[in-house]
Amino acid sequence: MNMEPNKYITVAYKLYTIEDDERELTEEATVEHPFQFISGLGLTLEAFEEQLKDLNAGDTFDFTITASDAYGEYDEEHVIDLPKNIFLIDGKFDNEHIVEGAVIPLMTSDGQRVNGSVVEVKEDVVVMDMNHPLAGCDLNFVGKIVTSRPATNEELAEAAHMMSGGCGGCGGGCCGDGDCSEEGCGGGCCH
Repeated sequence: MNMEPNKYITVAYKLYTIEDDERELTEEATVEHPFQFISGLGLTLEAFEEQLKDLNAGDTFDFTITASDAYGEYDEEHVIDLPKNIFLIDGKFDNEHIVEGAVIPLMTSDGQRVNGSVVEVKEDVVVMDMNHPLAGCDLNFVGKIVTSRPATNEELAEAAHMMSGGCGGCGGGCCGDGDCSEEGCGGGCCH
């Protein structure tokens, strides 16, 4: 059993995806707006956390996670046809949001939230790609540790609240006072 204390870690990084020997900058977290997580809670890729957990504030890093240790290989079987009628709003197809390239939040039959990318809108079906957008890519992270310290009880409690579905689990915190029912919040975050 892992007895290491949970750490509150913030990192500034550039994420490069590597696919077919092509390297492309995909995402950046700056020192002013770092990526933050608490170790040991399964909130990040295990291989990502493993690389960072023993580093200290100010340390730099440059590591690559293979696709198999990140979001898996791209799977053609995860490209599916969904009936157009599930995208109806007030009896009409939602052609404003269901367009090629759009990322759409969906719910599985067991209530799990997933995102899918619209590949094509056909006459009676919408072709959706349910692969993670980074599936099939090796991930190269280059950056530095901004903060690394033991997590406080308050931070652990907030993480537990978000993991249990509070505020949609977005990681950005709640609507100021922790009440996700405020007007306009929609159960997610207010930004």
